[in-house]
Amino acid sequence: MMRRANFFGLPVCRLSGLAALVVSVAAVGWSQPAMAAEEVTGAGSSFAAPLYEAWSAASSTKTGVRVNYQTIGSGAGQNQVLAGTVAFGASDAPMAPERLTSGKLMQFPTAIGGVVIIVNVPGVPDGSLRLNGPILAGLYDGSITAWNDERIAALNPGITLPDLAVAPLHRADGSGTTYVFTDYLSRVAPEWLKRVGKGTSVAWPMGAGARGNDGIASYVRNTEGSLGYVEYAYAERNHLATVQLQNRAGDFVAPTAESFTKAADAATWDDNTLTASLCDTNGQGAWPIVTTTYALIPRDSLNKSRGKAVSRFFGWGLTDGEAESRKLDYVPVPVRIRNVVLHRLNG
Repeated sequence: MMRRANFFGLPVCRLSGLAALVVSVAAVGWSQPAMAAEEVTGAGSSFAAPLYEAWSAASSTKTGVRVNYQTIGSGAGQNQVLAGTVAFGASDAPMAPERLTSGKLMQFPTAIGGVVIIVNVPGVPDGSLRLNGPILAGLYDGSITAWNDERIAALNPGITLPDLAVAPLHRADGSGTTYVFTDYLSRVAPEWLKRVGKGTSVAWPMGAGARGNDGIASYVRNTEGSLGYVEYAYAERNHLATVQLQNRAGDFVAPTAESFTKAADAATWDDNTLTASLCDTNGQGAWPIVTTTYALIPRDSLNKSRGKAVSRFFGWGLTDGEAESRKLDYVPVPVRIRNVVLHRLNG
């Protein structure tokens, strides 16, 4: 059984030389209880918002840092940190290397989580509906328009599906969650790749739009026949019905911390950029839509007060904050990756 998230109301290997990068967390000094809390502002990913809010609440007295996090979407978060208006940006779509270089930014992973499909289909028990990638693409491209379509029925023997119109919902803002979702559809449905493709914002063939993960969750909760895609914590805290998805191994998998971890374990990380694709991995029992979320910090701030405060915040989050991550069903980044991040933050 998954733990219910209890917080803050409603509304996406090898590393050479790691033996030399063993980081002593105690020596880094992430905790500074004697300091008055310094406020820093971060902005971006709504996928990461529950985690960063929880880390801030739990760590402020120990790190001397309080984070004011603005949920504005990954695209806007990238733009804000490039413009220098926030101390850090947050994005589920990794920034392109050339853009990182020109913007003089450091990017690093902070947590791994699942993007889940939420539905409001009357008469269908929570967690019982089975879908696969091509059918999910059909629900979003308009080729499947009713919930009792024979293609859905074939995957769900024994479930009575209503003769109800499908109402797909997508993000209206530039979104890392959209990037992850459309990346998945592009991998499992060739027609989707050809007609729509992937990105933080795409030309959706049909459906309505809402802002943020919380906007999607609220709409689906109140609209019969609807479906949407959100970070798992939003489905949990709104008590929304999720679906099982068929993964590359052929298993129908429910979204759980265990299935997210299996996807993460099957991923390959890039040694230099510390990025990984966790979508549609080949792990047995792996949830197929999993992503890493990233933080972005101006490199020239790391020797200044604001940058040092951001480093303490993320240093605490990646170590002591793992307990908070697991409470919200995020998966901590692998230890070998975390140690490199800590080394760079302390650099």
